[in-house]
Amino acid sequence: MATTTLTISSKNYSSWSLRGWLLAKFAGLEFEEVVTAPDDPSARAELLLLSSSILVPCLRHDGATVWDTLAIAEYLNEIMPQAGLLPADRIQRAHCRSICGEIHSGFTTLRASLPVNLKGHFPGFKIWSRAQADIDRVCAIWRDCLASSGGPFLFGARRTMADAMYAPVVTRFLTYDVKLEPDLAAYATTIMMMPEMIEWIAAAKAEPADVEELEVEY
Repeated sequence: MATTTLTISSKNYSSWSLRGWLLAKFAGLEFEEVVTAPDDPSARAELLLLSSSILVPCLRHDGATVWDTLAIAEYLNEIMPQAGLLPADRIQRAHCRSICGEIHSGFTTLRASLPVNLKGHFPGFKIWSRAQADIDRVCAIWRDCLASSGGPFLFGARRTMADAMYAPVVTRFLTYDVKLEPDLAAYATTIMMMPEMIEWIAAAKAEPADVEELEVEY
């Protein structure tokens, strides 16, 4: 079988790369990373939200090429159903798919005003009212899921694609000092303490290149 690869861009800035990478890790799929440089035009378009067609991350496995993050999640669930990327219960699966679709296609103000920056920390960051509305919606999603499942992950004891999809939002909240109620803060800590997140963040902090447009200025 040909080598399985996952093409990603900057680990410090790319929320989509983090999602695809976590999904593959959660599934238990062995793969090699192919990293595009931050100055690659397609990578910069993805990082700066300038492309309507995001081609990173891109999974190549057993003859299949899959580049949309939700498509990667569904593909991994199809080939490795034992990983539990979707809940076993039909109603929970529908809920999981819905909240994954929401973060995949929405929250544009949150993305633009609080870009992922794992090296950064900005205490007291002033959040726009429209971004606050996005934050409030994310918190409502988490609150509802955790109340129903009992945690520690959004759908209970096992990680699903939803936790991978919302992991970059957790990092945004920490980077920009977003205050969370205790149950939601505990969920954020659970995500950040996953071995996969620790590995990713260490690699992100070791990246030599910065993208000036994604650095907050005062």
